[in-house]
Amino acid sequence: MISRQFELKVFKRKGDEMGLAFSEQPSKSDKNVKGTNRKEIKIWGFPFKVMTETLLKTLKRQGYRPTALSLKRKDPFILDEISGVRLGLFFFALKPLRKVSRMEDIITGIDRMSDEEAYYWYAKCTNGSNSQRSRKALRILLAGE
Repeated sequence: MISRQFELKVFKRKGDEMGLAFSEQPSKSDKNVKGTNRKEIKIWGFPFKVMTETLLKTLKRQGYRPTALSLKRKDPFILDEISGVRLGLFFFALKPLRKVSRMEDIITGIDRMSDEEAYYWYAKCTNGSNSQRSRKALRILLAGE
């Protein structure tokens, strides 16, 4: 079984505000198939600030130092499959939100998910024409409202 690889890139927004861009890299067997590139999803502002602690834990598990997360970083962070899946769920679920309490509930919910559940929701949130509905369903499941 071929494991997927994920990238996390740091980018600069207006002023000195930091943002992150998350993307799944196509596997070697998919590179020859047209249309397999996944688009990036970017996050900044309050959602980024709320998930910083979880993000730093994830990067530490991947062998990166917390100080590596800075605007000076040029190389992307490379993430293994399960860390990338969970981080992707954070990005999909948190990006459109503004209420910090809902963001915190979602972070807690995703952290408590089993690996299989995280894979299920990631697949639902990334594939097909119902991906937007699936993202909304995930937010409702984990944070109500």
